[in-house]
Amino acid sequence: MTQNDEIICSKEGAIGWIRFNRPQARNAMTWHMYETMTQASQRFDADDEVKLIAFRGEGGEAFVAGTDIKQFVGFARPEDGIDYERRIDRVIGGLERLATPTVALIDGYCVGGGAAIALACDFRYANADFKFGIPIARTLGNCLSITNVARLIDLIGVARTKRVLMLARMIEAEEAASIGLVDEVVESPALDERARTLAERLAGHAPLTMRAAKTAINRILDARRPAHDAADDLIAQCYTSEDFRGAVRRFVDKTPYTWQGR
Repeated sequence: MTQNDEIICSKEGAIGWIRFNRPQARNAMTWHMYETMTQASQRFDADDEVKLIAFRGEGGEAFVAGTDIKQFVGFARPEDGIDYERRIDRVIGGLERLATPTVALIDGYCVGGGAAIALACDFRYANADFKFGIPIARTLGNCLSITNVARLIDLIGVARTKRVLMLARMIEAEEAASIGLVDEVVESPALDERARTLAERLAGHAPLTMRAAKTAINRILDARRPAHDAADDLIAQCYTSEDFRGAVRRFVDKTPYTWQGR
């Protein structure tokens, strides 16, 4: 379909492929990448020949290692953090609501925004190097939207969500498979083949039944989740803090930051 330096989108039989292509940055997402991913997924969703939309990171080290931190350098107002989290909510919510089934094929790191993308997919396959987490308590000092916190709780439970967010703990492949965070752990070369097998299986099932199941599940999740603005005060506090500004600068400079609590 389309190809540029950061995202490669193509149609292969019944699969619409969206490949994240910034391996030098572990596929950290730019605004352009988020927009391209959204547009491509919507086009695939409108194509009756596409039975599965597959997301995969290039380079072998990462699915997506979050949002590119350089884009946070100019954040200063409460609205900057709130607008960013709303934007991510729209992107991730859009993926979650695609009528076409989706799968994340994960090599290595699946962190931050990458974790959110994977959570929004219907299926997840990973290699043995899989590492899932949102280590912002250790790295940036910001916080998630309440919707993305809810997604974490829905999939891994309250206790593990606390460990992921408060202890900045990474979930690795064996644990991920045991708790249902990933459907299967396979070797990297087999990930694409798993997507082809999944697409073939889905193509043989009743489309209306699958769509009804996915829509019903999303309606139940929507009814359980709080309003998008329920944590705006928390987002504003974190994104305007001295800690966030300092941690972002130090992250970009690759130097350690000492937390101040303000």
